[in-house]
Amino acid sequence: MDQNFKCVFSSEVKSALNNGKPVVALESTIFCHGLPHPKGLQTALAMENVVRENGATPAHIAVIDGEIHVGLQSDQIESLATSKMVEKVSRNDLPMVLLKKRHGATTVATTIWIAKSVGIKVFSTGGIGGVHRGFAEQMDISADLHVMAQTSVIVVSAGVKSILDIPKTLEYLETAGVPVVGFGTDDFPAFYNRSSGIKLSLSLDNPKEIAELATIKWNYGLEGAVLVANPIPSESEPEAQFMNDMIDAALKEAELQKISGKKITPFILSFINSNSSDKSLSSNIALALNNAALGAKIAAYL
Repeated sequence: MDQNFKCVFSSEVKSALNNGKPVVALESTIFCHGLPHPKGLQTALAMENVVRENGATPAHIAVIDGEIHVGLQSDQIESLATSKMVEKVSRNDLPMVLLKKRHGATTVATTIWIAKSVGIKVFSTGGIGGVHRGFAEQMDISADLHVMAQTSVIVVSAGVKSILDIPKTLEYLETAGVPVVGFGTDDFPAFYNRSSGIKLSLSLDNPKEIAELATIKWNYGLEGAVLVANPIPSESEPEAQFMNDMIDAALKEAELQKISGKKITPFILSFINSNSSDKSLSSNIALALNNAALGAKIAAYL
């Protein structure tokens, strides 16, 4: 842990870290900006329960009144989930939010960086960002990828969001030296769907081997993340063509409304949730809980 890193720990997380117990970092953007209220709040609390049930301590990360918090009380989660004054905070936004003593929901990139700074080695989320479609016209690459290339944390997700350019995202990760490991699959998952049709060269079937792979990587001085691609549970997977149609419609609407940058993903997820009769919402929640469970199991072996 960086001794100069200033943050506020919950008593539960502080005790776990001091005693070498497994901890799983969780982002706050999911329940503040990714999922509508009250589903966001319910999902955040459910993810914490799932992490505990699988032998680890949950550490939701957020900014409250200009202070970084690692580990949140349930009333803090509820306050953030219901507030209209919580900014979406990537790493470039963080200094201003701290300066102005605002509330902030940490993105994947920011959560990974904070987790590493305080000694947490596993992070579970829904899906990571990546290279956006139309990259040739607009150089839009999520900060998630850049941070993962530099930060030694195991990242558990249901692949990358299917609104992105998946082949280019995987090429970026390969170039950056980030191993992409399919959990029980050699087919890279596409967030809502178990298969993107893109084969992976790395596949492992149990959490212990994933922990060992990451340990070997870092022990040899190979900095950077290990991305664990954990497919959505089959019973929660929506029909592929239906979701592809929803995504295409959402992208067209975003273009019409000239929405871009960090606003694009929340807009598209909101559009899909509003136009899919809650099919995508239930799938989103299911995959997030599935990733929280796997993250806890991996953390136990670290």
